[in-house]
Amino acid sequence: MNMLHLAETGTVATRRRALVDYVMSRGNVEIDELVTRFETSRMTIHRDLQALSAQGLLRRVHGGVTTLPNGIAESSMLYRRRRAMREKKAIAALAAGMIVSGDVIALDDSTTTCCVVDHLATMGGLTVVTNSLGIASTLAAMPAISLIALGGRYHPTFDAFFGLMCEQAIGALRVGTLFMSVSAVHGVNAYHQEQDIVKAKHALMRSADRRVLMADSTKFGSNALNRLADLSEFDVVITDDGLDRATRDRLLDHGVTLRVARPCASDAVKA
Repeated sequence: MNMLHLAETGTVATRRRALVDYVMSRGNVEIDELVTRFETSRMTIHRDLQALSAQGLLRRVHGGVTTLPNGIAESSMLYRRRRAMREKKAIAALAAGMIVSGDVIALDDSTTTCCVVDHLATMGGLTVVTNSLGIASTLAAMPAISLIALGGRYHPTFDAFFGLMCEQAIGALRVGTLFMSVSAVHGVNAYHQEQDIVKAKHALMRSADRRVLMADSTKFGSNALNRLADLSEFDVVITDDGLDRATRDRLLDHGVTLRVARPCASDAVKA
């Protein structure tokens, strides 16, 4: 995939993420409104809606489109970008403080690592490895960043690459620090609902000298199908100050190195 095609693909993905956000915020939108809002043709909007409908993210109705709240939508990158963003930004800021010029880091496909990217533009001499198409598209516009985009089978729901090719590519690399997230934390274990994504995350963990897990407080006490790892397998776990004291104490007693981010009041207003 050449850089021009990567940029073009990133533009389409960015527009479709914005389109889903727009429809989710309103519930039901007419085609003409989308054409005006996104300053594009009806044909382009129809192609976007066809793709998003096939992914189970939106439902087309006569003359328009509506949201389709279900398990698929809630698992998608487009949906997850809207959840707990105030907390994720605070966690990402704390994580970014662990990065210095010259580092080789890996970022997984999570929405929290997308927030970390916002802090990388001013850091020179970084090498970043990622399987996220959205993150790769953003980093491609930062000339000071050396980008290694992992290939594999593209999963549109997560806007990222997975599968055997992705895992083999990861296995050929060694990174200094991995920044990643998960769907759920139950007890002292991290979980994710997708088996292929668990495999990719395992490969990333094996490739890293230091592992940093970022999980906002809403993920603690929730469930997902596949166990990923014991929290003690991470060098640092970063969460936010919404985590209750009993859970914090249990993690510390289990030997987890815990860091707590405190969201800014200004972010609450923006959210």
